Amino acid sequence: MGGEEQLLAAVRCGADAVYFGLPDFNARRSAQNFAAEGLAGTVRYCHAYGVKVYITINILVKDSETAAMEKAVDTAALAGADGIIVQDLAVARYARAFWPDLAVHASTQCAAHNSEGVLQLLEYGFKRVVLARELSLEEIRTIYEKTGAELEVFVHGAHCMSVSGNCYISSMIGCRSGNRGMCAQPCRLDWQLDGADHVLSLKDMSYLDSFAELSAAGAASFKIEGRMKRPEYVAAAVTACRAALEGREYDRDTLRAVFSRSGFTDGYLSGKRDASMFGFRTKEDVVSAPSVLKDLQHLYEKDPQLLPVDMLLYVQQGDNSQLTASCGDVSVTVLGEEPQIARNLPIDEAYARRSLSKTGGTPYYLNELTLAAGQGLMLPSSQLNELRRRALEALTGERTAVSRKKQAAVLQPQKGHAIRSKRLRLRFERPDQIFSGASELAVAVILPLAEVVKHPALADRLEGRLWAELPALIWEGETDSVKKQLRELKSLGVYHAVAENIGAVRLARGAGLTVHGGAFLNVLNSAAADEYFGLGVQDMTLSFENSFECIRKFKTQIPFGYIAYGRVPVMKFRACPGQNAGGCGSCGGTRALTDRMGEEFPMLCRGRAYQELLNCVPVYTADKPRPASDFETLYFTTESRDDCELIMDMHRAQVSPDFRRTMGLYNKKLL
Repeated sequence: MGGEEQLLAAVRCGADAVYFGLPDFNARRSAQNFAAEGLAGTVRYCHAYGVKVYITINILVKDSETAAMEKAVDTAALAGADGIIVQDLAVARYARAFWPDLAVHASTQCAAHNSEGVLQLLEYGFKRVVLARELSLEEIRTIYEKTGAELEVFVHGAHCMSVSGNCYISSMIGCRSGNRGMCAQPCRLDWQLDGADHVLSLKDMSYLDSFAELSAAGAASFKIEGRMKRPEYVAAAVTACRAALEGREYDRDTLRAVFSRSGFTDGYLSGKRDASMFGFRTKEDVVSAPSVLKDLQHLYEKDPQLLPVDMLLYVQQGDNSQLTASCGDVSVTVLGEEPQIARNLPIDEAYARRSLSKTGGTPYYLNELTLAAGQGLMLPSSQLNELRRRALEALTGERTAVSRKKQAAVLQPQKGHAIRSKRLRLRFERPDQIFSGASELAVAVILPLAEVVKHPALADRLEGRLWAELPALIWEGETDSVKKQLRELKSLGVYHAVAENIGAVRLARGAGLTVHGGAFLNVLNSAAADEYFGLGVQDMTLSFENSFECIRKFKTQIPFGYIAYGRVPVMKFRACPGQNAGGCGSCGGTRALTDRMGEEFPMLCRGRAYQELLNCVPVYTADKPRPASDFETLYFTTESRDDCELIMDMHRAQVSPDFRRTMGLYNKKLL
């Protein structure tokens, strides 16, 4: 939820749970988030209606923010939140140690998109996994069958063009990181490809017609995206989802009018990832919204009475009157005054019900009433009203009470290791880029896994220094093939693998290989690096969203390095913007997208499984002061063999380049 009005709309329209952020450490930091001071009251309000509360602490954290992050987790736990949603392993590490009864959910920013990733997250200690949005119904079903995990899926709202956690375009262009909750959404601008416009803008998802199938596939929780939207949008979406969940018709026209981008799509869920998935906010979309906003406001104008309460009224001569109120498995009893002798009609059920059913302003409605009254007795309606008020107040207090305490725990402080002399790694896209002498100059020559398997003679040629890079995205139907390729590596004499996703870490470790963490594991702090070390990762390429200033302050037991050169991938797509009506056609797998400033960004196809958008200019750092580290990686993608060798020589000589370059975020402050 973006703010109080949005939260009220969600609760009053029938949401089972809400998720929202504090001012910092959440993936929508520019939204109207909730202040820590009033959080406990907000949680009590939600719990009074039987609505669970999850706090988003789902961004990457810098070492300098550790204390503030820990305070945010403490605040969420003490306020009575049911759980937190997390991307950074440093956050999960702290929560698991000090708040073991606080559920920790893996954010969609973790990019869990196959069973291996889900299993790794479960083994680490996450209770629930929010799946990547790019999955089909069958993929969700298979993941559940293989893991039995508590899975959450997005069912309505905005589609990011890039797989979550794999988008760096906003940070590279304007230092506003999506992994830090500050995305400026440059993908919604007019990017062009072959004359087509807005080619990086997807329609919003809407899976409301597939709720039964999703439930049968194993989805335990349906999630609506809308933290940057108006309360009317929240009301419309929750109302429609509640109707769909209960098998009732919902208002499709209103749902589209309140917000859409040329309509909705279920392309990922159905597996129809074609041009029909793309759309942007048109003038017609904008002008349609005001016509429905006023009609939607009545949906959340006042608190509804959603929860049944049973009451037992005890009225006996010589005893204090008693009212017991029960909701679910919680019961409370309050005492009133002794009854009076009736002057006219004695108390009966109809009389008592008239007072006890006045539950407005509370979450309750009177369900069953039992009257245990002696003959000829009466309680005035004023006393019945007071009994009802006190009983419901006590019932709410009992149902929303928080009794959570911070556990005594000790987290070992991060300790730096002895950094060795800087060594060089060369990452190539294709074997034909590998220049003579590469294996003599570098401790590792890295190629994509498929290229290593396809060219078995490379291992001998590269003198045992060949490493295999696993695909950053391995969809569920491809895991068996990747496992087979990993098994082949040892027979080729290749014993090292680079993992760019937490699922790939488990795959490589399961194959008995030495696992090296890639930059796309998004390590931005020392604690997260150490947590990956605990998962079997032997060294770590830090995220290129780090600044050199931050890297200099890293204290971790795991050896680390960074990408010193390369056109780094800034987005990863599963819905290719280059497809036409006939699909891939004769596309050679290398295209270029143009932004509104005329800059060209190369796009590489990864075996028709996904695409990577490369930055318009390469990172180049050799002529600048660089931090101490265990290794540097030259990350070659579109360069020719001669270019690779030339850049290698320039890097070793630490000379300024004769081509356009960027320092990326290494010399900037990331928001």
